Amino acid sequence: MDGPFPTRRILVALLLGGLLLLGYTVLQFFLAPLAWAGILAYTTWPVYARLRGPARRWPTASAALMTVLLLAAFVVPVIWLMALLRGELTAAYAAVAAYLAQGPHPLPEFVARIPWLGDWLQQLFDQLAGDPAGVRAQIAAWAEERIDDLLGLLGGAGRNAAKLGFALLALFFLYRDGEALLDQVRSVLRRIVGARVDGYLEAAGATTGAVVYGLVLTALAQGALAGLGYWVAGVKAPVLMAALTVLIALIPFGTPFVWGSIGVWLVLNGQTAAGVGLLAWGTLVVSWVDNLIRPLVISSATRIPFLLVMFGVLGGLAAFGLIGLFIGPVILAVLMAVWREWLEDAQAAGAPGPVEPPPPPR
Repeated sequence: MDGPFPTRRILVALLLGGLLLLGYTVLQFFLAPLAWAGILAYTTWPVYARLRGPARRWPTASAALMTVLLLAAFVVPVIWLMALLRGELTAAYAAVAAYLAQGPHPLPEFVARIPWLGDWLQQLFDQLAGDPAGVRAQIAAWAEERIDDLLGLLGGAGRNAAKLGFALLALFFLYRDGEALLDQVRSVLRRIVGARVDGYLEAAGATTGAVVYGLVLTALAQGALAGLGYWVAGVKAPVLMAALTVLIALIPFGTPFVWGSIGVWLVLNGQTAAGVGLLAWGTLVVSWVDNLIRPLVISSATRIPFLLVMFGVLGGLAAFGLIGLFIGPVILAVLMAVWREWLEDAQAAGAPGPVEPPPPPR
């Protein structure tokens, strides 16, 4: 009687594993849009709940209206901005190439006096000025490659219109049927994991909201402050550079590559006061936002160290693309929740009994 049961369980496990593999094969193209839709639905659900309140009888209409509003508020400006970045950045690098090709440009005196670095920079400028056509072609090609890499990094929601359409379609259904779907997922996970699944879901939800708000709000604040610095320093197209700073700021400690490069370029171009001022503004103000506000927003809400959150952001970015900025910390948050629960169980199982107080002295 006992013989068939292990065989039956093995067959069921193989069948289930095969179905899951086939399901992944079918759905792998849609996983990134579904992940974006889930993140957007979760983070904007309070707004949707207020919108749905007066129209609870018409869930389809309220879900469609919320999806259209979200498209108008976020997706359309992002697509427009990326199209603008492609043309403007290529033109900017071409202008830099033209400037270098005009002839030898002596470095500012205080830069030229720097040991080893001053001589190396002057030789580099002289070498670039020796081949104007090659410099222009090389920098234009490099700009195109970097823009293509940036567009490729944006992944699911920005790489092509098909995935964007599927993400919006999934977002509509999540608004309309999200509560019922979440109840079904919770019921299934309770059968597999048990009652502790509620803590895991709570950790995943808190981390998702904290990472989204922490990354996005910090990036917007850094972009606004950096844009103010660009405008005061006299940088051409400060709004465009501010938008680029916002995109780079989604990666922790990424903004110095933007304002630092612009500040150094201003110094090398002879605009010493503007360049040094921009470098000081970026170091003392823009980076302060990244070093203080982001850890406070994320760590205080997730109860996990910011260093682990940073590892989750960077590791998720390397593994999954832009969507990994949010998926990576969520995975680590759930692992931390499991770790804490195991520690609590271990401490409860091995905790010594109550210690009786010593008898009073006679």
